[in-house]
Amino acid sequence: MAKSCKGLAMELVKCLSESDCVKVQKRSYKECAGEKSPCIPSECVGLRETYFNCKRGQVDMRARIRGNKGY
Repeated sequence: MAKSCKGLAMELVKCLSESDCVKVQKRSYKECAGEKSPCIPSECVGLRETYFNCKRGQVDMRARIRGNKGY
């Protein structure tokens, strides 16, 4: 279960590395993922929300029994 969100995390990093926030502004991934600026594409915002829900599902006891939905 600890690795169930790893694919989403890798896609999020890949998406952020192609964004203007990392390329042009030379900011870290953590700074770019934490903000809601227009320099981040909507695909990255969607991946961030999905990754958040995946990580939250690891803490939820009902999801721990059934397993994470998704990836």
